[in-house]
Amino acid sequence: MSPLQDSYARVIDYLRISVTDKCNLRCIYCMPSDGIAPVRHSDILSYEEIIRVAAVAVRLGVRKIRLTGGEPLVRKNLAFLISSLRAIPGIDDLSLTTNGILLGQHARTLADAGLDRVNVSIDSLRPDRYREITRGGDLEAVLRGVQAAEKAGLKPLKINMVPMRGLNEDEILDFARITIDTDRHVRFIECMPVGSINFWDAGKYVNTDEIRRIIETLGSLSPVRMRKNGPSKYYRIHRAKGVLGFISALSHHYCGDCNRLRLTADGKLRPCLFSETEIDIRSAIRAGAADDEIERLLRLSIEVKPKGHTLGNSLPLSGSEQLASHAVKRYMSRIGG
Repeated sequence: MSPLQDSYARVIDYLRISVTDKCNLRCIYCMPSDGIAPVRHSDILSYEEIIRVAAVAVRLGVRKIRLTGGEPLVRKNLAFLISSLRAIPGIDDLSLTTNGILLGQHARTLADAGLDRVNVSIDSLRPDRYREITRGGDLEAVLRGVQAAEKAGLKPLKINMVPMRGLNEDEILDFARITIDTDRHVRFIECMPVGSINFWDAGKYVNTDEIRRIIETLGSLSPVRMRKNGPSKYYRIHRAKGVLGFISALSHHYCGDCNRLRLTADGKLRPCLFSETEIDIRSAIRAGAADDEIERLLRLSIEVKPKGHTLGNSLPLSGSEQLASHAVKRYMSRIGG
């Protein structure tokens, strides 16, 4: 089968699937302190519906699937979904993004079910600060989860960190140093205006160029060629065992290399994180659609995938009122992290 391409000749082979909009943390850049009203349980795709969409997507050329949330580990019996996806011929990479709170309890089960690796979101290595950023998270539980994941063979383990000025940017070097003596990947993600627009402000935003300048005080950075599976650009500090990644959604658009679609927990295909365009696949499935119709909707979502976004070009740098007209309206937990 020829590669599945969009209107701009980008090969689309990556599907991010949100299994729930629920989360056991309330990170300050992700949602309000009291959370957001969850989607009705009946509106969330069942595992069987997710498996069906994934199977059709793989027949079209998708080779990588990442499970996200919310926090995916709060959904019961996730191992069933993982083992079912693993059984679909053609999936080369099956991974999961988690905040790590429950990872220690589930790492071995996830690995046995067929999961390849995990990304763990950690925005501070200081317990009190981590608790503040996540509004109650237990850093020690997360670190135990990281160790359990590595012991279970979920490698390479990737740590995601969102630097925020005045909150944790003074820990950038601490995170970078993780890669010197371990084979972990540490990825620095620019804070994005998604959902929680009252939080985002230029005063907190730290761009990739500044992050790199800070890290280069540890040594020169050399580009690392990695299998292309996401938006991160990878580098290695001289003689380090692990690698650094930079995800620069605002300062250095990666739209030209975008290879993914998103499936939200409530059954919407979202061609671009920063576009409000969504295609309702849940309604079609529940109306009795055949696989041909699911394929048509997947192809449609690829056809309408935009060339790129303009955030960072025209985005106001401060003021939530100005930002409101530019920010993505859905909270990230509703889209899929």
